[in-house]
Amino acid sequence: MTLSMYQASVPNFIFGLKNLSAVLTKAEAYATAKKIDPSVLVNARLYPDMFPLSRQVQIACDIVKGGIARLAGVEIPSFPDTESTFAELQQRIQKTLAFIQSATAQQIDGSEKKTVSLKVGGKDKEFEGQDYLLRFVIPNFYFHTSITYALLRHNGLEIGKADYLGPILG
Repeated sequence: MTLSMYQASVPNFIFGLKNLSAVLTKAEAYATAKKIDPSVLVNARLYPDMFPLSRQVQIACDIVKGGIARLAGVEIPSFPDTESTFAELQQRIQKTLAFIQSATAQQIDGSEKKTVSLKVGGKDKEFEGQDYLLRFVIPNFYFHTSITYALLRHNGLEIGKADYLGPILG
């Protein structure tokens, strides 16, 4: 049995975004319980030259919606990067989920050899569809979601591997 491009992408991104949403829900509850201004967590960084948590979530969503749109051959929805609260970040995740859930297997399957062109670090880059998904989109998505997790853990939120991986370990 082979794994299709759709199966390798959309269901996993849905699962990962729902887990990210659950972690952000815990973070908001933690801020309330500990009387921490939520903006402290939303703007938290691991190091001064790294993006804050809000940008990590935005990029995770952008990577997924851009990846699915490019593979499906549809326009990438534009979301302004203005989220500054947990509620706004949750809305961003929900908009991303709605978009990727609208993509069908018929749109994405067969995109393995499709040429995908984009700018990466200010430089033009071309990928074949399968390499784009497996070597760019998926690793970037998990990088930014894991940084979000690390930022929250570093700031005292009691979460563990089961929170990051979600119900798969439950």
